[in-house]
Amino acid sequence: MPTRTAIPRSAITAVERQVFELCQELAPRLQFHGWHHVSFVRDKSVHFASRNGASSDVVEVAALVHDLNYMVRRNSLPVEGSELRASVLSSAGVAEVAWIEDIVLEAEMRTRHRDISLEAQALSDADTLFKALPVTPVVLAHKYLQENGITLRELAQKIVGEQVGKHDSGFYFYDAEAAATYSKWASANLKLWQCIVESLDDPCVEDLLTAVAS
Repeated sequence: MPTRTAIPRSAITAVERQVFELCQELAPRLQFHGWHHVSFVRDKSVHFASRNGASSDVVEVAALVHDLNYMVRRNSLPVEGSELRASVLSSAGVAEVAWIEDIVLEAEMRTRHRDISLEAQALSDADTLFKALPVTPVVLAHKYLQENGITLRELAQKIVGEQVGKHDSGFYFYDAEAAATYSKWASANLKLWQCIVESLDDPCVEDLLTAVAS
């Protein structure tokens, strides 16, 4: 197999600059998926890629563009960012547009499975870690609600529905060290959201939330 030519650092920098500028321009809309999220996922993705043997350059670019769909439409799926991703990548001179698109779609929490590619595993683990951080439900969950225009019930049901099965099946994290380090956080986070789902069936809790929102 011929050796693959790495994505030039200049092209990666061009992608980073475009995504950063979009994040700055749309900052009021991207309260959860803004540059703070993108940069965290990029840094952790590269770290995980260096451990699992994935192509770190491709993973880095995929991490930079993985959530561009939220710049196209709120509460959307990754596929809805495909055209914007292709535009950003092409204008930066990145040739691996189709590969990066595959990685982004493959790493999506809602549909990912045990046997995704190494590149998608690195991206998924970074994005999943952001979700599992103990500070996320405290500091960022309300920003997700505001950004996407959904209710607390909808968010709680989404998290439980998409994530608990993967956690219980043993591939919430793909990287063994990440699983050993962060699974405690993930378990506590998912238990919290399961409790939130249960609590919302209590009429008194519903009344409380209505009163707070008014």
